[in-house]
Amino acid sequence: MARWQPDAHARLEEAALKLFAERGYKAVSAAEIAGRAGLTKATFFRHFPDKPEVLFWGQDLLGNTFRQTIADGAPGASPLELVRAAVLAVDPVFDADRHRHAATRQRLIASSATLHERAVLKRAALAHTMTEALQDREVAAGTAELAGLAGTAAFGAAYARWAESPAYRGFAGLARRELDRIVNAAVSLS
Repeated sequence: MARWQPDAHARLEEAALKLFAERGYKAVSAAEIAGRAGLTKATFFRHFPDKPEVLFWGQDLLGNTFRQTIADGAPGASPLELVRAAVLAVDPVFDADRHRHAATRQRLIASSATLHERAVLKRAALAHTMTEALQDREVAAGTAELAGLAGTAAFGAAYARWAESPAYRGFAGLARRELDRIVNAAVSLS
């Protein structure tokens, strides 16, 4: 095996998703993923801290984008406007290449209680990131938490629709619709 080859991260992800689809998530080891990608097990763990992260990588990028977008928001912007901007700011992450395996990724997560639990924890971490970013802008704790949860709910619903779409479509349009839907639902509670 070569010591260094380009695109190791993408090759590991591709190999993992193909193996998971062929044999099921539980039946595949990190060593097998690395072998299929023509890499070593050590290389796998340089790119992913554990096997589940193959399905969840990018969390830091999403969280950082949410945080920075909220921090950079216009003075006087409402918490909802800041959260809307944050959710829309991640649109470039969800490109056609990432969409190729999105449905497989969703099926695998839905098929495993452990993976589903990790997905819930990842969404909770994103909500917490938005909440903290809003609080850093002096938004009251309860309002910040509610806005962060609403933003995360909209993000999750938009992602699910984006992933299940058989043909690639932009994430931003779906996110706008989900944000509007959640805001309208919240208004109707009064």
